[in-house]
Order: sequence, then C-alpha cells, then structure tokens
Amino acid sequence: MLNTNRRNFLRLGAGAAAATMLPEVKAAKRSATDWVTLGKSGVKVTRLAFGTGTNGGRVQRNLGQKEFTRLVRHAYERGIRFFESADNYDQMHEMLAEALRGIPRESYRLMTKLRWQNEANEGYNPMADIDRFRRELNSDYFDILLLHNVKTVTWPKDLERLRDAFSEAKHKQIIRCHGCSGHGLMPIRAYSGNPWLDVALMRVNHDGTRMDNLKDEANAPGVREEVYPTIERVHGQGTGVLGMKIMGEGRFITPEQRDASVKFVMKFGKVDAVTIGFKTTAEIDEAIERINTHLNS
Repeated sequence: MLNTNRRNFLRLGAGAAAATMLPEVKAAKRSATDWVTLGKSGVKVTRLAFGTGTNGGRVQRNLGQKEFTRLVRHAYERGIRFFESADNYDQMHEMLAEALRGIPRESYRLMTKLRWQNEANEGYNPMADIDRFRRELNSDYFDILLLHNVKTVTWPKDLERLRDAFSEAKHKQIIRCHGCSGHGLMPIRAYSGNPWLDVALMRVNHDGTRMDNLKDEANAPGVREEVYPTIERVHGQGTGVLGMKIMGEGRFITPEQRDASVKFVMKFGKVDAVTIGFKTTAEIDEAIERINTHLNS
C-alpha cells in the first residue's frame, strides 16, 4: 500500500511539473471593433458604432459632406463597421450614404430609425417611409430598424400597426431585426417581457447624465437605480442592448469623465454594443483606445 501511494505521489508530481512547463494560454484580447451578436437576433455588429445624431445630427451635419466623409472613412479604416442614423436627423441619411459610397455593403452594418409620430397622420404608410430610407441610404436592406424615441409605457399597443409593418419588412428581408429607442422611464418599463423587441437602444453611462427619468427632462438626472436593473433584465431576456449617451450627449468634456463612463459601460457586461457621435478623428481614436483598455483590464 505504501509503495502504491508513493508511485501515485510521484506520478502526480511529475504531471504537475510537466504542466508548469506548458506555455501559458492567454485570453484573447477584446476590442472596440470586435464583431458581437445582438442578443438572440443573430445580427452581428462591431462593438462600437459611429453615430450621426449628436444634437439631432447638427454636429455631424455642420461638418459638411467632405469633412464628414473623411471622418466616416477614418472610422471604417480603424475597424468600425456599424453606422447608425435616423429619419429625424435631417440630411444625415443622404450624407451617410455619400460617405459610404463605394464601400461594399456587406462589409458594414446599418441601423436607422422611424418617427413613431408619423402613425398619427391619416393614411400613413410606414412601408413607403422604409422604402424612402432605402433610397436615401442607398441600401436594399437595413440590419436594424427602430421605432424612434417612444414616450409612453403603452407604446407596444399604441404602435401595434407600426410594429406589424416592421415585422412584415423583416419577413421580406428588407430589415434583419427590429426594435425600439425609448426616452424616459415610462417606455423602457415596457421592454421587459416584450418578445417583439429584437434590439433596444438604451441610455447608459456612469453618472446618469442624459439618462432616463420619469418625465424625460434633459437636465434632470437619470434614475440609475431603475435604469441599470432594467438594462439587465432586457439583456437577460435575449434582447440585444445598444448603449447610447455614453458621452452624456457631449456633456462629458474632461478625459476623466469620458474614461469613467467608458469604464463603467464596458465593465457592466449587459451592453452588447455602443454608439457614439463623433466630430473629429481624435474622438474616434480616443474612444477605441478607452474601450480596448477597459475591456481588457
């Protein structure tokens, strides 16, 4: 028995010694430009998106087409392959289409948003708007189409006709997935348990700046104690979560503020991808660097 125990001890010791000689396997580094899957949708986007809607698109629009195109091309060269816009962002559909002209459509992902207020217009045809978006953005299809800036807790029922139109467009492969952009606590309370919601665009940062509150007041702090758990529930049900207002809609003017927000969102673990509106190449480079740093720290 003693000899047997001694043999086992020597065998295990030799195995442990051999294991210490094996090369260390390091976890692959993650980056801002990784392709990530949005929940159960199956749609893959880069973790960082180029947003075109800062202050309703005014910031990007005021760059002019030449400078805006240079900015979009810089983002693409750095590996950002996810671009987002909205019908509300005046002229940005056309400006983004021009900036992406000549780039293979299959190499990037495209998201836009439809004004839910149009539903109130007599005889409104949402498919006509979707077709117009396709012409303006020079694309046969959209990877993501959202109902934009819904305001009430009853939006799933109130906008059922629009949701049905989106579902039809998805069936026809005009869009790959659909979802919602809600502003305020009331609309995001209707996200949990909503099977129609493939993707949710949600406001999130470290201190609640320009995040959701009860009356959707721009200068009131976001109710983080409700918003963060809501994001967790929505992510947990398989809805893809896109984060917005990461830079507090431009209010995070110091490097320390921006770094704190990026760190929080990357460590939160319930946000699949984020969109940031850029106006300079330096901002793009900084965002990529900060995201890469905190993903791997």
